[in-house]
Formats: sequence, C-alpha cells, structure tokens
Amino acid sequence: MITIGIVEDNKRIAEDLQDILSMFDTVSVLFVAGNGIELLRLLESERPMLLIMDIQMPEMDGIAAVKAVKAKYPDIKIMMHTVLNNDEAVLESILLGANGYLLKNEKPQKLIDAVHDVMEGGAPITPGIAQKLLKYLSASPLLNRPEEKQENPLSEREMEILALISEGLSYKLIADKLFLSTKTVGKHIEHIYTKLQVNNKVDAVNAYRRFRDQK
Repeated sequence: MITIGIVEDNKRIAEDLQDILSMFDTVSVLFVAGNGIELLRLLESERPMLLIMDIQMPEMDGIAAVKAVKAKYPDIKIMMHTVLNNDEAVLESILLGANGYLLKNEKPQKLIDAVHDVMEGGAPITPGIAQKLLKYLSASPLLNRPEEKQENPLSEREMEILALISEGLSYKLIADKLFLSTKTVGKHIEHIYTKLQVNNKVDAVNAYRRFRDQK
C-alpha cells in the first residue's frame, strides 16, 4: 500500500484528488495539507511514502516545501501536481529533489500510473513539460560549453531506454514499447543512474545526449 499526503490549498481540487485516489486499492491518503507550513507540522506525526504537491500556495509554496521536506525527510518521494506550466518552476522543483511533475488536467489512470512510477524509482513528467524542460536546459551556457569526450558506460538497451525517456515517455509506455515489465525498466534506470553517477532524470538525459552526439 502506497501512503500519500496531498499538499493543495484549493479544497475542491484536494477533494477531487482524494476521490480519484480512492478508486485504486494500491494507495491510501494519510492527510491533506493546505500549504508547506501545515505539511511540515503534519509530517512530525505522519510519514507518507509520497507527497502530491501543488506549487502556488500561501505561507509556504511548493518550491520551498520541496526544499524543506527533502532536507529533513529525503526518503519521501514528491510529485509536483500543478496547473503552473512554467519552465523555471519545473527546473527549480526538480533540482531541489522533486521526483516527478504532472499537470492537473491529467486523467485518473495517468495519475495513478505516475504514482507507481515514482515509487518504482521513476521520474514521470508530462510529455509537454519534459520537452520544454529539455529545451530550457539545452539553452543553458553551462550545458553548451565544450567538454572532453567521455567514454559511454551504457549498454545499447540502456541508451535505448534513455532515448525514450528523453521523449517524455513514462516507464509504462517504455515497458510496452520494448516488451518489458515496468519493474525491468526500473532496474535498467537504477543501473543507468549508478553508471552515470546521477540521481535524476534531467542529468541522465543530458548525459545520454552527450554520448549520442559523440557518435
């Protein structure tokens, strides 16, 4: 059972999330917090496995809350869930440790798939957001500076999986496309992160692009 905390200041949206999650018997909602301050107070007594986090909230917004939670409870997974389609907000939340990013108009099945994806070690990002994020990063002067050629430690299968991740595909879609189980895809990702010495999708995809361009 995946235990979840919802962090959302809009009561209607929070209730809708609870209703959607109640449709699935693999998850259980422990609490709803209206902002980051309330969340930190609740975490003193209840420790969910995953937080579904809005960005724009009063008192302490989602970006500040991600930073605070990851500093004190690094094992808690965090998935951003917002209407805010903003490249800088996406980048900042991910760099602070968010494990995924979905827009609020996603269908219920997409939401629950993303929850399982995160808990299996994945980093689901709405495809449109993933493309914008990669475009934003590719424009960074730090990523465009000349670098020495590096030996590629990844197997052909691992490069294939990273190519699909760079296109914004979820673990489930990758598994279906490659005729693998989501668990096997997750294991491949773990090996990729270990080989590349990274701990997030953005760094892994950037490494993939460097190796691809070196060919």
